[in-house]
Parts: sequence; C-alpha cells; structure tokens
Amino acid sequence: MRECLVLTLILLCGTPVAAQTVPAGWQVVKDSHGSCQVAVPPDWSPWGDNSGAAVFHEPTTAIAVVTSQPGQAFKPLSDSQQRLLNIPRDKLFENSASRIFYQDKSSAKSEDSNAYSASAPGKDGTCSCRVTFLPSVSEETARKIVLSLGKTGN
Repeated sequence: MRECLVLTLILLCGTPVAAQTVPAGWQVVKDSHGSCQVAVPPDWSPWGDNSGAAVFHEPTTAIAVVTSQPGQAFKPLSDSQQRLLNIPRDKLFENSASRIFYQDKSSAKSEDSNAYSASAPGKDGTCSCRVTFLPSVSEETARKIVLSLGKTGN
C-alpha cells in the first residue's frame, strides 16, 4: 500500500513538468491572444488565421482548440461544479491545482465523436482547450494534445 502511494505521488509530481512539453516534431498552436498553447502532430493543419485551432484532415475528423480567459483565476472544480457539468467520476482524469482534464463526450458509434476538455493556469488567467475527434483518431494522440496545454513562453 505504501509503495503504491509513493509511486502515485511521484507520478503526480512529474505531471506538471511533462504537461507543457511539445513532443518532437509536433507544432505549437497558440490562442488568438498568444497567451496559451497546445501542441498537435505534424500531420494536423492550422484552421484559419490565428484562430487557435488545428484540424486533422477536416474539422469533422478532429479539431483541437485552445483559448485563454484573462483575469479568470484557475482553480479545481468543486463537487457541485462537477455535477453541474455532468462529469462522471471515471471520466474526470485530473482535478488539481495544475490542471482540470476530463472526457465530456464519448462516441457510441464510429461516426460519433469523442471530446476531451482541459484547463490550466495561464498568464494572468486560465488556459483552456477542447479536442474533439472521431474514433479513427487515437485516444493517445488526443490525450497528448490535451496534456500539452499551457501558457506560452512569451
């Protein structure tokens, strides 16, 4: 039991450092204010000029959007907020001082999309992202995009 607790603490402590790294070869997408960013694989394309979005093939296949909310203090979701957002406990992957990460849509069929949402502390506010993707796009890729959410280095 103690070993399991120690391992969990080590993994949790390492998460914020890994959360804002850009995988090799991936491209950075910044929100329209240049405050927040996510990274997407090299075969994704920017969607529009300075829109804070990137798509895989087309927006109906997969889209990643990053936004900033200046002045909005970041804090974990309370139990009542989780109920209000209707987030099942098994779909809330992280709810900490460094990130909120949950699955807010699950596909029932191959033509239905999945979606992950996340928020993290930003420059003088909060950074948020949403990745919507068909089952043909790997969940691992979508998770890597979400976990890359963070404030820009500017």
